[in-house]
Amino acid sequence: MPRKTAHDITHRWEGNPVIDINDISFSCANIYSAGCLKINGKYIYLITFESLNGCTHIYYGESIDGIRIEVDDHPILSPDKTGFLAEYEKRGILDARITPFDGKYYIIYMAKSKHGFVLCLAETEDFKSIQKKGIISQPDTKAGALFPKKINGRYARLERPNSGGSIWISYSHDLLTWGGSEVVLSPRPGYWDVHHIGCSTVPLEINEGWLIFYYGVKKTSAGFLTRLGTAILNKENPAAKIIGRSNEPVLSPREPYERIGDIQNLVFSCGAIYEENSAIKLYYGASDNCLCLGTTTLKEIIDTCLESEKEY
Repeated sequence: MPRKTAHDITHRWEGNPVIDINDISFSCANIYSAGCLKINGKYIYLITFESLNGCTHIYYGESIDGIRIEVDDHPILSPDKTGFLAEYEKRGILDARITPFDGKYYIIYMAKSKHGFVLCLAETEDFKSIQKKGIISQPDTKAGALFPKKINGRYARLERPNSGGSIWISYSHDLLTWGGSEVVLSPRPGYWDVHHIGCSTVPLEINEGWLIFYYGVKKTSAGFLTRLGTAILNKENPAAKIIGRSNEPVLSPREPYERIGDIQNLVFSCGAIYEENSAIKLYYGASDNCLCLGTTTLKEIIDTCLESEKEY
């Protein structure tokens, strides 16, 4: 049975980690997180692995039960060696987030180089081949997630510019040129998300608004502490008043595999799967060392957001 750790409403799968370096057929230095979705009963993953030379690549994985994940031997997305993107992907690509939209699947991923971080866009219809479309952000922007429907006639995405530590929203008519940016969610003094925050999962439309998981960072004397929380944004204008927000994290690093690794005390997610029975499978990276699974329910998450809203 799933095990619930005190104070977390996300239940860790008892067999965690789902994937560590002993479960794959190729050599790697680290495992980060995974974008994911469910298509016709099959679970699909785009998982970030760090190669032995420190460069990150994105690999395709799939599963029938959401637990036993088969990962391809070769990356489905790697840094370009030639062309315009090569200069900006030299140190790797990572953190893919997948959004289904009008019969296609759009992927926002992060590219890194000596010039910093940028967001890039790719698309696919079948996950057999993925086409890169180009850079879609200003420099030093992370944590991009595309909304699964247009808002007031425009594409919308969440992002985290490196300055300020807040989550922003930007809009586009063509998915390539973005603007009209506004702050959506900011760190809160004194809370678990005091120093900087960023979007984790692709927004989910619910009756109350847009639901997101997000990560929050607190600086401590022992280093950074990265946890996961949730928020509900206004459906018509996500930058308007927040509908609800968790005052406590829904998942905190407590287990040894979440506290010990290349980046200690870190749980970080790029994807959740919402099942037909309202169960949520949250896939998260732990200490940049392994991929893990937590489960909760949509009702628990919504109740936590709405109960906390009056307090902040």
